Amino acid sequence: MSSAFVAPSGEQTYAGTTRYRRPARPYERFMAEQDIPVYRGIGVRDLRALELRPWARLGGNGAFIQTDGTDGQWGMFLIEVPGGGVTNQERHLYEEVFFVVDGRGTTEVWLEGGPRVQRFEWGPGSMFAIPPNANHRIVNGSSDPALLLAGTNAPPIMNIFSSESFVFDNPARLVDFADDGDYYRPPEDIVPDPVRGRAMWRTNLVPDVVNVELPLDNERSPGYRRVEPHMATDAFFCFIGQHEPGRYSKAHRHPSGAVLICVKGEGYTYTWPREAGMRPWETGQEHLVKRQEYVAVGMVSAAPGGGDWYHQHFATGPEGLRLLVWDGSGRSYYGWGAPGEELVASRVSVHHGGRSIDYEDEDPHIRREYVRQLERRGVAPRMGLTGPDRGAAPDAPSQTGRPKGA
Repeated sequence: MSSAFVAPSGEQTYAGTTRYRRPARPYERFMAEQDIPVYRGIGVRDLRALELRPWARLGGNGAFIQTDGTDGQWGMFLIEVPGGGVTNQERHLYEEVFFVVDGRGTTEVWLEGGPRVQRFEWGPGSMFAIPPNANHRIVNGSSDPALLLAGTNAPPIMNIFSSESFVFDNPARLVDFADDGDYYRPPEDIVPDPVRGRAMWRTNLVPDVVNVELPLDNERSPGYRRVEPHMATDAFFCFIGQHEPGRYSKAHRHPSGAVLICVKGEGYTYTWPREAGMRPWETGQEHLVKRQEYVAVGMVSAAPGGGDWYHQHFATGPEGLRLLVWDGSGRSYYGWGAPGEELVASRVSVHHGGRSIDYEDEDPHIRREYVRQLERRGVAPRMGLTGPDRGAAPDAPSQTGRPKGA
């Protein structure tokens, strides 16, 4: 590009170029400087298969994961801590959530100049949160390597301040720990979340995301179970959901940001842009549909195109499908709109102003393909004629007697 600005020659021409390459943002430059792999795309079939490289800054071996649709909102990385090893101590202005893929150990968390260190143990399937600007390090308590997946809201923080020293070397105390040491107490009571009334835990440590009992929710599929762990400052939204064997979720749409991590079972996801319509195969738009298969532990970006995408998740294994859903932007919890604006739950049918496609309205290809996948695995389909009646009001019970969205 020329170093001098060239003005249009008349009213029928334009300034600048019609094609350009997007420059890297500060967080993207930070990732490149770490000299470890950066994985992109719609998802990953199995996180354990990704190549890791030595990571000088944190210690151990690592890789970044930046799935489609999450750029600038939040990010992920894998860190492998060698047997008996310890990560380098760090502190940063952003929030961090860890899920333990493999291994056992402890984490130490403390505040600069604080009187105590919080220590807690973790094992396979544990999830815990590090609040912003708290010192912390991960200690591998076994002779085998430990592999942890981390989610952070570092991208917007680093993109705004564009200063690593400000983000990583800031003395500000942004949180405090209770003197009684309960900050990392596992969840106990289930309470309704204050915005939508769905099941919620107040906790910073879930010892076993994979096997913990989940309350009935019914929103995404018949028998669907779900709970939201509200961790640290609530800036990083997450929930655990499970579909029963032989069942799958309704297609629903929302903007990009959420990533689904398969923690038990196996399955696949279809996702397609809203402009492809409710029945993309039937209308010849199937080329716009993306598909990602995954096992435990794999992942998929629910709406990878940066816009309002439909997506639908299918349990294909005999044990059903348990998903850990992360959205570091927090938008999935607060929704989209002005403060005080009344929003409609995504489970409500598109016929009533919601964002879900009722089973009876979905593309016939979806059910046929799902039955084929189950037959290959010897799993019985259990869908039947489920779902609320198309003509029911959003808050009315369905003719099956299940809550709206079952």
